[in-house]
Amino acid sequence: MTEPAFTDLVDLAAERLGGAVLLANDEFFAPKESLLKAAEPVWKEHEYTDRGKWMDGWETRRRRSPGHDWCLIRLGLPGVVRGIVVDTSYFRGNYPEAFELEGVAVAGVPDPEKLAADPLVRWHALVARSPLAGDTRNPFPVKSNDRVTHLRFHIVPDGGVARLRVHGEARPDPALLAPGRELDLAAMEHGGYVVSCSDMFFGHRQNLILPGRSTHMGDGWETKRRRGPGHDWSVVRLAARGHLQHLELDTDHFKGNAPGSCSLESLDAPGAEGLTLAVSTAWKPLLPGTALQPHARHAWDVTGEPAATHVRLNIFPDGGVARLRVLGRIA
Repeated sequence: MTEPAFTDLVDLAAERLGGAVLLANDEFFAPKESLLKAAEPVWKEHEYTDRGKWMDGWETRRRRSPGHDWCLIRLGLPGVVRGIVVDTSYFRGNYPEAFELEGVAVAGVPDPEKLAADPLVRWHALVARSPLAGDTRNPFPVKSNDRVTHLRFHIVPDGGVARLRVHGEARPDPALLAPGRELDLAAMEHGGYVVSCSDMFFGHRQNLILPGRSTHMGDGWETKRRRGPGHDWSVVRLAARGHLQHLELDTDHFKGNAPGSCSLESLDAPGAEGLTLAVSTAWKPLLPGTALQPHARHAWDVTGEPAATHVRLNIFPDGGVARLRVLGRIA
């Protein structure tokens, strides 16, 4: 099955970004926390617990009264949801017949019980009640443009779901992006996004801007071995237009496959996307070609540069980079 375009966006509910299932009305057969596990679901043929068949997901008991089951999710990154995937892998005779998804934006870190019960919280529909198929990935686009911090996931009437992926665009608290504020403008948690790259055979391009340091070689951006002319590159759309001040590039864990060198360029083109970015002749040098060391952190000051909305990282000729940080002051 061809994946919908929205699955290329960040999973706003990912555990490693801080996503969590806070509350569920029932989790008799399988725990709610499994819903957001990073790993793909697995099947264990002869695995049982004292409550029944072990399942890799969230599963409620068979409902014998009116109503339906639900859980409350805090997104790791607040943002605008563009699409979701309800994965019912291995749930064949025990998946829900339908689901609904609601969202809300609230300030701070509210108590889950109070958030779920407060009649003044204005939940709004992201996906209306929709049927589900068992043992498959069920994709659904989301048309809302509202920023949300929490989700309420309803399954009708009961059953099990292996994973929930919530793809969208990170939108931090607007106060974070006030003019003059200094921060990492490329960071995913601030709204940065890697819009395109030349190749990501071994490691996804969004890994470049994940929070924290990489955990292993597969936790960075890595291209295949280049056998022809040219070089590899990634383009980052910054969280806000800003004046760049400091760059950091980490080749952590890339010991025999770090690039030989890199360069960086900047572009001031609000709203530019896709092919426009790739063919633009307005890119300006930000960091000239510079040798890189394997498994090492590199840093450079670039003060005095004009404002930019995008940064292009060029690596020569190929290889892997764990993280890229672009610190600056919001214009």
